[in-house]
Amino acid sequence: MTRSTPGFIAWRDDAVPLADSPVLHSALDVATLRPTASTVHLDAASSLQLDADPVDYALVALYFVFVIGIGLLARRRVSSSIDFFLSGRSLPAWVTGLAFISANLGAVEIMGMSANGAEYGFPTFHYFWIGAVPAMLFLGVVMMPFYYGSKVRSVPEFMRRRFGTGAHLVNALSFATAQVLIAGVNLYLLGTIVNVLLGWPLWVSVIVAAVIVLSYITLGGLSAAIYNEVLQFFVIVAALLPLTLVGLHKVGGWEGLRDKVTASPGGAAQLESWPGNALSGFSNNFLSVVGIVFGLGFVLSFGYWTTNFVEVQRALATHSISAARRTPIIGAYPKMFIPLIVVIPGMISAVLVPQMAEYKNQVTANPDYTGDVTYNQALLYLMKDVLPNGLLGVGLAGLLAAFMAGMAANISAFNTVFSYDLWQQYVRRDRPDHYYLGVGRLATVGATVAAIFTAFIAGNFSNMMDYLQTLFSFFNAPLFATFILGMFWKRMTPTAGWMGLVCGTGSAIVVYVLHKTDVFELSGQGSSFVAAGVAFFVDIAVSVAVTMVTQPKPAAELVGLVYSETPKEMRTDPESDSLPWYQRPVLLAGIAFALVIALNIIVG
Repeated sequence: MTRSTPGFIAWRDDAVPLADSPVLHSALDVATLRPTASTVHLDAASSLQLDADPVDYALVALYFVFVIGIGLLARRRVSSSIDFFLSGRSLPAWVTGLAFISANLGAVEIMGMSANGAEYGFPTFHYFWIGAVPAMLFLGVVMMPFYYGSKVRSVPEFMRRRFGTGAHLVNALSFATAQVLIAGVNLYLLGTIVNVLLGWPLWVSVIVAAVIVLSYITLGGLSAAIYNEVLQFFVIVAALLPLTLVGLHKVGGWEGLRDKVTASPGGAAQLESWPGNALSGFSNNFLSVVGIVFGLGFVLSFGYWTTNFVEVQRALATHSISAARRTPIIGAYPKMFIPLIVVIPGMISAVLVPQMAEYKNQVTANPDYTGDVTYNQALLYLMKDVLPNGLLGVGLAGLLAAFMAGMAANISAFNTVFSYDLWQQYVRRDRPDHYYLGVGRLATVGATVAAIFTAFIAGNFSNMMDYLQTLFSFFNAPLFATFILGMFWKRMTPTAGWMGLVCGTGSAIVVYVLHKTDVFELSGQGSSFVAAGVAFFVDIAVSVAVTMVTQPKPAAELVGLVYSETPKEMRTDPESDSLPWYQRPVLLAGIAFALVIALNIIVG
């Protein structure tokens, strides 16, 4: 039996909803912030099927034509390895700024945060206003002058120049491995959408999706990825903005949403972002605020945004230091408003869609309740209920764009680190430039093939978001500690660099083991916040202690790498004083910071 509304998604009674696949449970469980209660197997016969009209298929097909076309056009600009890996350092800031955000608008951002909104409401805003924007502004104002001014081609290369090959090799290997794993998750989700849209077997869908992404990155390198990310940004907004507006209309406007959310399980607390107890896992309000501000807002957030080459690479593709600094700052403006079209639809779904409302009632009364519906399906159910044909095609294109943007960003960052930081540094040195261009294209193919396999391996994890946040606490938190200490303390030694990383990572693993063995218990992502904080402090402590008994680098070797040893002219664009006010990085960052503070106060 099939239940459907003309022009909408058809649900089969025996079907397993898309978001109930093992990997979707994994990657999208950012919303529930707790392990899934059960694993439901997904196959082609039991996946969601779409009752879409030809206009929906035409819109999706048109999107793919543009994607491949951009790859073909970008290929004309690729004549060297710098063109392929860093777009010849020639792109304008507004392009890289939008790409900076689009590269982060993957499955977890859209599907996961909408599901988070369905369960928690306004506290989900912390992932944007506390856990992203401040770190993006810090990256633009403070750190980008060093990345760009030192002319490094990657973040691991900066590590090599500052701390030597020990810390560099660890960072490069761990980063490359992580990108293949995360690309696999995005690829699986992308393949699953193709499976739903066309009814193809999942393995065929995954391969087809991989070929599409592979084609335009191999053709045009980073330029193709970045220009497609700009296109994908607008497609994603075009998909989610109508969904939000139509959903608000259906629920009775903003006042209607407030009334219905207040009357739903969780009550009025869902309309206040602070203190966010459910999100942090702390029942004490003060500890909850500290956990969110320090654990999420400082250690995890700064560790991700300021040291993650996937994001930094977009800024390195610009034509000047001021443009590189503006890249994350420009990205901060849309970033602070994205929750309005991601979190709000989840909240609407939880009170408008009968299946979601019933599930929320059941799981609130009994946290161990299991059923066919989960918070992860919030966005999909809302699309089914409110989008007519035409807009349904735009919505599907938006989901495809999100998954492709995420995977393309992972692959383009991987091929750069593999070619420059691993192959050129440790395997084949001093070869002609065209040799490394060829290595980069082969690395792109190899990473995509590897992602096909890791896509299915990802299904073995019951909660991918908890897994990813745990990895961030293992690697990003101590990496940020090493970066920030080494950038502002010239005395810090190379030995301290790699020992701090190892000990910081080890301490986070110890916290993880203690949590898993029930030595202490925290719900939500409290354990990741604690692990990140411990890793940060241990890294700092070990780095300082080791520095006291080891030999630092000569000051002359730290120019462009340490703040006190870098002349101001190396940290600023010579033309910065002549730029109009709307192109001055510090002023733009100040305005953005004031806006995000205002949003926190208003929503509070």
